[in-house]
Parts: sequence; C-alpha cells; structure tokens
Amino acid sequence: MHLAALWQAQQAVPPLIVATVDHALRPEARAEAEEVGHAAAQLGLPHTILTWEGEKPTTGLQDAARAARYDLLDRFALRQDATHLVTAHTLDDQAETILMRMARGSGPAGLIGMQATTQRRSLTHVRPFLAIAKARLVATCAASGWTYVQDPSNADPRFARSRWRTLMPQLAAEGLTAARLATLSQRLARWDETLAALARHAHAAAVIEVLTERRVYDAAELARQPFEVLTRLVTFALREFFGDDPEWRAPRLERIEDFAAQLSSAFDGQEPFRRTLGGALFTLTQDGRLTMVREGPRRRGMPG
Repeated sequence: MHLAALWQAQQAVPPLIVATVDHALRPEARAEAEEVGHAAAQLGLPHTILTWEGEKPTTGLQDAARAARYDLLDRFALRQDATHLVTAHTLDDQAETILMRMARGSGPAGLIGMQATTQRRSLTHVRPFLAIAKARLVATCAASGWTYVQDPSNADPRFARSRWRTLMPQLAAEGLTAARLATLSQRLARWDETLAALARHAHAAAVIEVLTERRVYDAAELARQPFEVLTRLVTFALREFFGDDPEWRAPRLERIEDFAAQLSSAFDGQEPFRRTLGGALFTLTQDGRLTMVREGPRRRGMPG
C-alpha cells in the first residue's frame, strides 16, 4: 500500500482504492482492518472493509476463506469499475503454493504456482512482489517506518500452508530454497507454454466438425499424439466446447489422465469407446471419428 502510494505520487496512474477483507474468523480482525484503513487515510487513499458474512465451514476453512476473499474482492472491483486487482503475494507464498500442490500430486501446470499476472473474470490480477522474499518487504517496512499487520493465522498449525511454512527453513538448509522453487516454476511455465502450443496445433489438425451442440475429431490424428499432448488436447477441447459457461468446471488431472489412457487403449485396439468427462459425452465411432456432445441431464455427475 505504501509503495503504491509512492508510485501514485511519482507519476500519473489510475485511481487507487484499498480494500481489506475481514474474514470474521478472529475477534481482532476488525481492529486490524481498521488499522489498515487508518494507514490508508494517512496516505490519502480511499479504503473499504469487506466482510465475509454468514456461517463458516468446519472443514476446508482456508480454501473456503480464499474463495470468499476473492469473491468479495471481485465483486467490489466490479462495483468500482476497477480493471486491476493488486495483491502482495511474495516469493515465500509462491514456494509454499508449489510445495502444497506437489504434495497433492499436481501436474506440471499446477506446479507453475501463481503467475505474476492472471485474468480473473473482468479483472487483471497483478502480483508485483512474487519474485521478492517476504523478509525483504518486512525489512523495507521497518527501515521506512511503515506499520504493517501480521495475521496470526499464518502461524496456525491447523492449516496446511502454515505447516509448510514451518518446514521451509529445514528445506532451505538442504538446498530447496524459495528461490530454487521459483526457478522450477519458471522452467515449468516455459514447458507448459510449449505443451499448450503443441496441443492447440494438434487440436486444429484433428477437428473435423465444429457445431454448437457437438464436436467431431479424426481419431487417427488423435491417436498419433504423445500422451501428454493428448491429455492437454482433451482439456483444451473441453474448455473450447463449454466456452464461458459459468457452471462448467474442469475435471481433475487424474480423471483427464485416466480418460486419455482409456482413449489411447481404444485407439490401439480399435475398441468401442463411450465415456463422460467434464460434462461431455465422448463416443468413438466405427468410421474412426470421436464425437463430443454435452451430457444429458440425467447422466450428469454419474461416473464415466
């Protein structure tokens, strides 16, 4: 916030608005949010407190809080006609995210972690400090006399991120530093970009028919693709088919991989194939075509 105010003072920039989310999970949270508001006022910046209201879940609290936080920020930004959302995620946050995803079995795309710039609905989400260690930001605040708030829940061992944060010094001692995890993220991002380009090219070569209600693909063209390209192609095909449908959710990587493996097996053995994935029904026909249509309402949610 202080750096944003300096940036605004030095050059002509769009109006800045500060928003603090009170998750209403700790009694002190409101006072902390008001403290941020006081600091914003001293900098001449407008400030709003957004509150997560309603009953809180007993499990998956951090994930639910994150979803609620971004929903509140997205809606507030929309009301303000804002085009960008800026958050102070650091190199440490990136490292923790990569480790957590690694533990969950994420693929290369997931291990990229957070991006410095991403699109959230109509907002561009910017993380300007993603390559900067948290300790450096804290030292900058201390040297400049800027007050800041530390959320005690960041050290709460009930939460997975906090437990990973506790392990970071031990991992760093073995050479697995936040900086090296960030380097891994950057290399995977380049690999992911290459794979995505190959999948788009393969998709364009394989598609035979594009209609609102269905897609038809050349099975022989799909069968020629390496497994990793095929999995990415299937994901791309689903996203392209469902477009901006707000209710559509991409299937988990494990399901996509299982689907691609069974599809490859059907190609190799010239076997019948009929399976659902991500809200779509895929059918391999005897004339060598793979068709994709939306699932019927009674089939939706059934195992494929």
